[in-house]
Amino acid sequence: MLKRVLVGVDFSAASRLALSRAQEWSAQLKLPLVAIHVLQPPAPMLPEAQIALPDPGWLKELEDHAQAQLVSWTEGMAQASSYVVWGSPAEELVKEAGPDTLLVVAQRGHSALERLLFGSTAAKVVKHAPCDVLVVRADGAK
Repeated sequence: MLKRVLVGVDFSAASRLALSRAQEWSAQLKLPLVAIHVLQPPAPMLPEAQIALPDPGWLKELEDHAQAQLVSWTEGMAQASSYVVWGSPAEELVKEAGPDTLLVVAQRGHSALERLLFGSTAAKVVKHAPCDVLVVRADGAK
């Protein structure tokens, strides 16, 4: 039996559509809606780069800004809550989902180059999620 609808939001047009669909399912099933945004920690791209720890104040500002955005996106949605975490989007979504969750993700998020370099979050979520996954097709959404 489902207990909640969890949706990943990356602030792309595609994830706005996924959030809308998740809200529809949440309302239809009378379940709480949880929107999650995953911030990826900054990391050097080259192995030779020196690893420097980012300023904690700057990281907190990023997190606060993302949370404010997420709250504005879910404003007016019944039974909606939201939060921001740090990590890998696919890993964090899978970790947050349980067998009693309907997990909603967009098929397309950020740029084609990012999908090529890092893989599709949706594909990773579908492969590893412990629950049903609704993949919202976002053809034309950028």
